[in-house]
Amino acid sequence: MPAVQSRFVVRTFATLVFFSALAGQFWRSLFGWWGYGAIALVIVAGGIVALVKLKPDWMWPRFPKSLIGFLGLATLSLAWSFYLGASLIGVTLQWATTATALFLALCLTWPELLRTLAAALRWILALSLAFELIVAVFVRQAVLPFWVDYSGQDVPQSFYWSRGILLQGGPIEGIVANRNLLGFVALIAVIVFAVQLAAGTVRRGAAWAWLGTAVLVLLLTRSATVVFAAAAVDLALLFALWARRRSPEGRRPVYLAAAASVVVGGAGVVALTPWLLTLLGKSADLTGRLDIWRSVTELAVERPVFGWGWVSYWAPWVEPFQGLAVRRGVTYLQAHNAWLDVWLQLGILGLIVFAALVLSTLWRCWFLAVDRPRRGLADTEPFAASALLPLLLLVALLAQSLAESRILIESGWLLLVVLAVTTKRQQATNARMP
Repeated sequence: MPAVQSRFVVRTFATLVFFSALAGQFWRSLFGWWGYGAIALVIVAGGIVALVKLKPDWMWPRFPKSLIGFLGLATLSLAWSFYLGASLIGVTLQWATTATALFLALCLTWPELLRTLAAALRWILALSLAFELIVAVFVRQAVLPFWVDYSGQDVPQSFYWSRGILLQGGPIEGIVANRNLLGFVALIAVIVFAVQLAAGTVRRGAAWAWLGTAVLVLLLTRSATVVFAAAAVDLALLFALWARRRSPEGRRPVYLAAAASVVVGGAGVVALTPWLLTLLGKSADLTGRLDIWRSVTELAVERPVFGWGWVSYWAPWVEPFQGLAVRRGVTYLQAHNAWLDVWLQLGILGLIVFAALVLSTLWRCWFLAVDRPRRGLADTEPFAASALLPLLLLVALLAQSLAESRILIESGWLLLVVLAVTTKRQQATNARMP
């Protein structure tokens, strides 16, 4: 019984970790930055304590070296950072998020990871719909985050926690206060709930209900970023299922078709972007992203090799971030492209290390998805369901990374580390099997 209770505590804490990483803005809107900081500190401390007490397997052959390389380079950038104080904060936050992700990757089994992630997603979706309904029906006006005084100034739309237009069909922001973030949470939920449905690990009625809820929330956000990410996930799923039907030696047509689809799809996105932006109510400059990318590129070429120093979220109180990306009264704290952000902060060297981390993880996710494993992720679940999940989650993150830098911070970095570590451990396990 004590062991069962301890696993219940671990799973409950893991659900809180996933919830707080995916919906960090909920805590910030509800309790302010100081309240959020206190919650984050408790979560990080709890993750470290769990790592110490549960004593998971830390065998280095099972640990992704590219992850160590990226964290090491980010830490080393303190030596040449243009903004040492901000870099100290950024590097500390990066290590704190990594430690929390390691708790998830090393202390939970794959079924537990799936179960706790799904639970966190259900909480976020349910609370978001309930919150938007309350605002639309009872408050009947836009709602600002608590503990912030905006009196005497024109408040940009993006500052609102919710605009209260659920009954008009959205777009809605949910408890995360951002339709792009809520849409991405809904996309992850669609992937996870569909896997659970296919695996038969939850009741079919409940699975279909939550899958429908996730799709509804995704549609209500009207996020162009998520539409693109969803298309990429669908394409990855199609090619993975095709590859499964062929032997490893007979997959050349799959790879050729995949390469061709990337080229054609890229050209199609460029050609159809104006139409898609009009359909989704977006401006022709991608909601200011083109100006941000131009400013970031001009700054990155000033320090192209090693960058300006790691900072994670931009620090708007220091140069060169002060006034770097301001649009309609909103100061943006990211490049809205993870690859540009890495180049800006860690230079070409950082891009190489980050690409190694992402591509090596993608490589492992692909072959774990298309090659029937001897043991591990698909031990007790249908092969078609469980082994596909890492690939689909990573593809969603990579698609998002072209328009957002979330893969470098909070939930994006946490999920990337979890996928990198779990797939590396699975690969090492398979390699030792006869």
